[in-house]
Amino acid sequence: MKLDRVIAVRNNKTVYRDGDKCIKVFNSEYSKADVLNEALNQARIEETGLNIPKILEVTMIDGKWAIVSEFIKGKTLAQLMEENPERKDEYINLLVDLQMSVHAKKCPLLGKLKDKMNRKIAETKLDATTRYDLHTRLEGMPKHNKVCHGDFNPSNIIISEDGTPYILDWSHATQGNASADVARTYLLFWLNGDIEGAKTYLNQFCTKSDTAKQYVQKWMPIVAASQSVKGNEKEREFLMSWVNVVDYE
Repeated sequence: MKLDRVIAVRNNKTVYRDGDKCIKVFNSEYSKADVLNEALNQARIEETGLNIPKILEVTMIDGKWAIVSEFIKGKTLAQLMEENPERKDEYINLLVDLQMSVHAKKCPLLGKLKDKMNRKIAETKLDATTRYDLHTRLEGMPKHNKVCHGDFNPSNIIISEDGTPYILDWSHATQGNASADVARTYLLFWLNGDIEGAKTYLNQFCTKSDTAKQYVQKWMPIVAASQSVKGNEKEREFLMSWVNVVDYE
């Protein structure tokens, strides 16, 4: 495999293209269990019939774990939004449709969203009283078993050259309540500095899915807390500002 065409660089991984293959190489300190879990998640999602790049192999390259999957040629929804700002609402509409198609699927062997969030909340540096409140709120939320992507944003959607959308990056996939997944996407728009985009997205999702906005907003502090254990200091500060918000406009 040739590792000479870099597609993307993240904190703990580098993504390369080799012909019709996409090779995600993880840093040497990256957990083997996390790599194998990501590959397993993706393989399980393949079986739901959703449009995603297929896993080809899991291997080691120069002592580092790597996941090899199909390379999808095209542009991300984020790129298209940047290039065609006048069509942004149309692209957000597509984002919502794709996310709803994910939530329509079931995948019984995926990990549970609530279990993951409970673990993450326990790992935060929040005081015991706040953690207790968040755990209690989480337990009080309705239990569902819909497929949730966990990092659903315009950068993780590729529109191929023939116009077919593909959904990337299933490392955070779980099964649970779709509104938690929606709250996460809403916060990702905010983290990206796109507050108008966040509002448009939430309005479109709630209208199309006939979901009360207040219901999604109840998830915001829980999702923000569970996400605050990773990312940089600036992101953590922003997410923490949502944790204590109880009432929303």
